[in-house]
This record gives sequence, C-alpha cells and structure tokens, in this order.
Amino acid sequence: MDRTSASRSRSRARLNRSSSFAPSLRRRPTSNSLPPDPEDDPKATREATASHAIVEEIAEIKRYEDFTTIDWVQDAAREQLRRKARRKQRDNYTLGIGGSGRIGWRRRLYEAYDAGQAWIVVTLVGAAIGLIAACLNIVTEWLADIKLGHCETAFYLNENFCCWGAENGCPEWKHWSGFWPVNYLLYILFAALFSSTAATLVKSFAPYAAGSGISEMKCIIAGFVMKGFLGAWTLLIKSIGLPLAIASGLSVGKEGPSVHYAVCTGNVISRFFDKYRRNAAKTREILSASAAAGVAVAFGSPIGGVLFSLEEMSNYFPLKTLWRSYFCALVATAVLAAMNPFRTGQLVMFQVKYDRSWHFFEILFYLVIGAFGGLYGAFVMKWNLRVQVFRKKYLANYQITEAVVLAVLTAIVCYPNMFLRIDMTESMEILFQECEGDHDYDELCEAGNRWHMMISLAIATILRTLLVIISFGCKVPAGIFVPSMAIGASFGRMVGIFVQYLHESFPDSAFFAACQPDVPCITPGTYAFLGAGAALSGIMHITVSTVVIMFEITGALTYILPTMVVVGVTKAVSERFGHGGIADRMIYLNGYPFLDNKEEHTFGVPVSQVMASHVVSLAATGLELRTLERIMNENQYQGYPIVEDAQSKTLIGYIGRTELRYAIDRAKKDQMAPGHARCSFIFSNSNNADAVTPLSTISSASFDTMAATSSQLQVDLSKFIDPTPLAVHPRLPLETVMELFKKMGPRVILIEYRGRLTGLVTVKDCLKYQFKVEAHDNPQAARNLDERQEKVWGVIKAAAGWVDGLFRKLRSRAGGGQGVRLMSPLVRRHRDGDRDRDAPRESEEDAEVELEDRGRGSVR
Repeated sequence: MDRTSASRSRSRARLNRSSSFAPSLRRRPTSNSLPPDPEDDPKATREATASHAIVEEIAEIKRYEDFTTIDWVQDAAREQLRRKARRKQRDNYTLGIGGSGRIGWRRRLYEAYDAGQAWIVVTLVGAAIGLIAACLNIVTEWLADIKLGHCETAFYLNENFCCWGAENGCPEWKHWSGFWPVNYLLYILFAALFSSTAATLVKSFAPYAAGSGISEMKCIIAGFVMKGFLGAWTLLIKSIGLPLAIASGLSVGKEGPSVHYAVCTGNVISRFFDKYRRNAAKTREILSASAAAGVAVAFGSPIGGVLFSLEEMSNYFPLKTLWRSYFCALVATAVLAAMNPFRTGQLVMFQVKYDRSWHFFEILFYLVIGAFGGLYGAFVMKWNLRVQVFRKKYLANYQITEAVVLAVLTAIVCYPNMFLRIDMTESMEILFQECEGDHDYDELCEAGNRWHMMISLAIATILRTLLVIISFGCKVPAGIFVPSMAIGASFGRMVGIFVQYLHESFPDSAFFAACQPDVPCITPGTYAFLGAGAALSGIMHITVSTVVIMFEITGALTYILPTMVVVGVTKAVSERFGHGGIADRMIYLNGYPFLDNKEEHTFGVPVSQVMASHVVSLAATGLELRTLERIMNENQYQGYPIVEDAQSKTLIGYIGRTELRYAIDRAKKDQMAPGHARCSFIFSNSNNADAVTPLSTISSASFDTMAATSSQLQVDLSKFIDPTPLAVHPRLPLETVMELFKKMGPRVILIEYRGRLTGLVTVKDCLKYQFKVEAHDNPQAARNLDERQEKVWGVIKAAAGWVDGLFRKLRSRAGGGQGVRLMSPLVRRHRDGDRDRDAPRESEEDAEVELEDRGRGSVR
C-alpha cells in the first residue's frame, strides 16, 4: 500500500490534492533507503541474526500478557523474520561443510522433521482427543445409570453392558430399592452429589472449565489472549467435571464442552513444539483443527466437524487449515471407533439407520418442524441471556449452591416423566428409532398409547426448554447442543406420532394417496431426527454443518433434502429475531473484543466519530528516559504513536508497550543509562555512518552506538518502532474500518489527516459504538429488565429465608437444644454479596485495560 513519508506529505498535499478527495488506506514507508541484501552484506547478516534473537525474546515476553489482543500483522512480520533466519542458517551450514553444497543425512532428517511437524502435532492431537472422548463416554454412561440402580455381577458396568445379550428382562441389573419413593430420593441425592462435586472442582481449580467455552474459543482463535483458558488444569477439570455434570441430570450437554477439551488438548500438545509455542498463527491452525476433531468425536461426524469449525469457530480458515482439520478429525474419529466405547460399532449412542423413504406430502409437517426450530432458538436465547445477566448480577458468589439447587430441581421435575428421567443421548436414541423391530420403549410404538405419548412428549418438550433456559450458563461444564437436540427430537416425535395417527384415521384420504397399502407409510423416528437438527440449527444459527452432521449420524442419503428444507426454514425464521447464535450472543454479553464476519452493519458514520481523539503520543526526540517510564506508569495502554513533535503531530510510527519496556530495560541494563538520558525514535546517520535500516518492524537494539558525553547520553530506540503502522483517513466509513479489523487483524488502526495524527481506533471502540447505538434504540427495556430482576431476587431471598427457618425448626426439634445452626448462604451473606458483587468486575477491568480504558479517550 503506497504511502508518502511524513516529511513529504504536506508539500504533496499542496500540489496534488483537491478540496475533495477519496479517503484512502495506506502504509507508511520509512524515510531511509531500502536495506541492503543480507546475502551480500556481512553486517546486514549479523543485523538480521540479532533481529531474530530480539524478536524471539520479545515474543516470549508477550506470551504471558493476559487479556490482550494479538496483532496478526506484526505476527506475520515476525514469522517472515524467522523464516529469513532459518534460511540464512541453512545457507551458512551448507557453506560451512566445505563449500560442496551437499547436506548430510542428519541435517536432511532434521529438515524433514521440521517440515512434518504440523502433521505430527495434528496426529497426536487427534489421537488424544479420540482417547479422551471414549473414556468420557464410558464414565458418563456409568454415572448416569448409577442414579437408577446397579449391576449385581460387576458394579463398574452400566445398565447396557450389565444386560448385554439379555433377551427377557435383566435380573443382573437391580434398582436401589423396590419401593419407588426410595429410588426417587436416591435419584435426587445422586444428582445433588454429582453437581456439587463438579461445581466445587470448577470453582476451586479451574474457573474457566465452566460453561460451554465455544464463545471464548471463537475469540481466542480470532486473537484474544485468555491465559489459562486452554491450559492443562482446565483440560483436567473439564474432563473430570463434564461426566459429573451430565450425570447429575442438569439440562446441559457434553458436545460444546467436547469442543473445549479438544481445543485444550491441541493447545497443550502443541506447546511441546517450538514452532507452535512461538507462532500464534500456526497455533491458530492447530486450535481450528482441534475444534473440528471435538465436534467429530461428539457427533461421530468428521466432515461435519470440519464444516462446523469453518462455519462457526474460525474467522480465518485457509485451505491448509481445512486439510489439517480434516486429518485431525479423521484421526480422532478412527481412535474413537477403535476404542468402541458402546460395543456396538457406533461412534455415538444416538446413531440410527433409516431404510424407508419419505413422501412429498410430509414436507408440510417438515415446515412446521423447521419453524419450531427457529422459534425455539429465538425463545431460548432471549430468556437465557436474561438469566445470564441475573446470574452475573446476583448469583456470582453462590456458584455451588446454584448448581446443587438446579440439579435437585431438575431431578424432582424430571423423574416422573419417562423421557426426562433418562440421559438425553439415550432419550434421542429411543426417539430416533423406527417402530419396527425390538425398539419399543415403554410402549412408545403402541397404537393405543399414542395420545398418552404425545402428551408426555409435549410435557417433556416444555419442561426441558425451561430447564435449559435456567441451567445453561451455571458454573459447571455445560453445553447446549444435546439438550436442544433432545427438545427438538421430542417435539418432532410428537409431530410424527400425530401424522401417523392422521394417516391411520384417514387412510383413503387424497392427502395420503402416495402411501402404499399394507406398508408402513409414516416413520415417526425421522420426524424426531429432523426436529433435533432444527433445534440445533436454531440455537447455534449453523446450516451446512448441521445438515452434514445429521446426515453422518443417520447415513440416510434419502433424507438430505428434508434436512435441508427443515434447516432452511429454521434459518429463515431465526433470522427474523436477530443475527447470531447463542455463542455470538454470549460474546456480546461478555463484551469480548470480537467482530463477527457474519454480521453486516450500516452505521453511516465516518471513523472520526468513533476514534479516540485525545491521544497519548511520544515525541520522536527529546524525551528523557525517566519521562518515558513515568508515562508508562501512569497508564496501561498497549502502545503509543510516535510523532515528530507535540505541535505538528506528524506521524512517524508506532511502538508497542512490550517493545518499549524491553528497550528501556535493555538500555538501563546494558549501558546503565541514567534517567536524564535523551531517547530518540528516529534513526540518524550522524550517530553511526555505517548504520543500516532495520530489516523488520521490530529489529535489534545495538546500544553500542549511544553517544555518551559528560553531561548527556543519547539512547537510540528507533529500531524498536513500527515505522509502517496501519493508518486511515478520518472520513473513511466505520464499516470499512471494521472490515479491516476482520480481514487483517491489527490491534490498532491510527487515524491521520495529511500526515498529522488525529486519533486511533481499536476493536473495542467499534464495539462500544455498536453497543451504544443498539442501547439507544430501546433504553426503557433495560430499565424495566432491571426492575424485574430486583423483584425476582427479592422472591429468591424470601424463599431462602423460609427454607432457612424451616431447617432451624427441624433442627431445634431434633436436637432439643443448642446445636449446629443451618443457615442458607443466600440469607447469611446476601448483604455481603451485595457489597462484593462488583469486586470481581473491578478486578477484571483492571486486568483488561486494553478492553476498557479506550473509552476514556486515551491511547494504549
């Protein structure tokens, strides 16, 4: 991108510019000449080697900066410098073996290993993900069944394995008691035990293991740094807590958390390889591939996993990443198939095969199912986000209590209903099945039982929807894929039973003329299958990957068209209620710096209305070392523009906070520069006649060129600045600037007018303006929501007080005197909680200076 230098911009503006000119995007070249070729200049070669060492040292420091944003432009520049250094090292090695130009077998082996490192990492990650998924499937099934009974022959077997091969009943599997109220009570106690254990592990060891994690992973893959979110502790606690959370009966799923632990696995394994530990772009490839493998093992759908990573997880997905994601998903699925956790050859419990086709008159009912999927997604997202706001505001200090209460409430409500009592994946397996054969479950396929089943399925749909709204987001590993699919399956099966009833009641109707006599015409299981796909598409707003996932689950080519019709209708209905799925809404709620590629905005304002105009900039010359340190101590901004002087504001370049701190520390350590030493960000040939232009935006610092006198010391920091920062005109539309952030991924974009710095803009500035515009559209709704939440909180406190009083009465009657006083934490600590609720938020604001301080009108 052609840019004029700061010294020539004003003169050229007088000569060539008219009063109206188009805004442009340009890159600033340095005012120095081009660097000499390192191949011909030994001094340039040494300069390049030193540059590479400095880059690696600064990159190592940056790895530990939490809640910051990766600048993909600078990351690409650093990678180019690494490649130059490796190529030069290889050339020097070739010349150092006698000038023959031949390379030994050890060197060739090392180069082959370096070239194939990506495939080694992808293979290890895929194998690890498949192994973890198989183990978690086995543990989850056993924990879910242990609530209902146990196996007499082998306590460690779940009901399916305990009754393996049994045809008439299963005497080996015993319920805990022959008296149903005892089983009911034990069911509730197991739910409370599992949920409290999962919530305690999450709170004590890995808070990031809570929830689904998909929204945070989208931000991380896009470049947002959240230290520890993909760490080993998060992987361990997520893997332990996920089976406990599922077995507790909470209306949460394991598919979303499967993506999280898969990406954690990819991050942990890739850190053992130097190429990925130092390069964020290459790490992003592994994380995208790991996300694909996570969906692949969760649904038994390798191609669907790749498409999910492409459609939902990654905003940058080149062909190379596509191929590696495919290979990683292939390896993970192969390992899971080899483990065969269900001993049926199926990758997931709810896999099913259909051998009958569909009829065109059924499309009418498919449209109803598709509309339900869109309405379900809009309804759940709206109310779940309100519950999330309430949870953050009032329940932040009661995470374990909340999880236990939800689990107990879910167990009390779900036990009487046969479709809610069992695990959701097992429920889908039952609802997907055809009625022919030995697939009946509690007379689900009996003709005389249809209305009873339809009522049970309708109740299950309503109750499960309400439980998902209040459960998703509690502080245990929790996903929303499977609960949504289970809700869609129950609704779809209900519709299928109703259509079957209509056909049998009016077999001679012209509407059913396509049905053949004496042959089953309607397959209710296919309606459940389509309902599951509609609900999944409605809650996540994904289309192509949903169709492929559902196809790979069933293997039925004949149902691709109905699935596409249902998902298309779901997409059309859901888009009427807003853009973006539940993961995108969670990003919006949490305020993460993420611009979604799927969103299109029309603000109609220039970037000058959004930019921060009060800029803390650094003069190119004359600043003392102690002044720079004082400026850095007064704020926590992530970088500073370099201007010619405070009056002209002519833009020279940009320096990051890490680079500036590193340069100051090196100056004080290597040359013991005093506080009154003058710093210069402009390279001057008067200091060193043999000096050359740096080879990269972050070059080596040679402090040997400091001009030391008895009264003055000059510190040259020119080699640490970025002389070509991305800059745009103030009149450039905001939509174009947002596209630059999406496509190029810079951390900051400077705003200049005719060479003069006028401000800067970050992703956070764009999002703040977007939030402000949307909040301005309906301010009364936010006030009404706050009032309603206060009323709900008052009801919860009153209920907690009543329960606390009841416990005290029971205790006094049982103990007859002084004893341990049971007190609800909601009553005992709600006042302290009201005072302390904002404390975590304040600490987060201090940690996320890059995200919040931009609103105060200053530069990072």
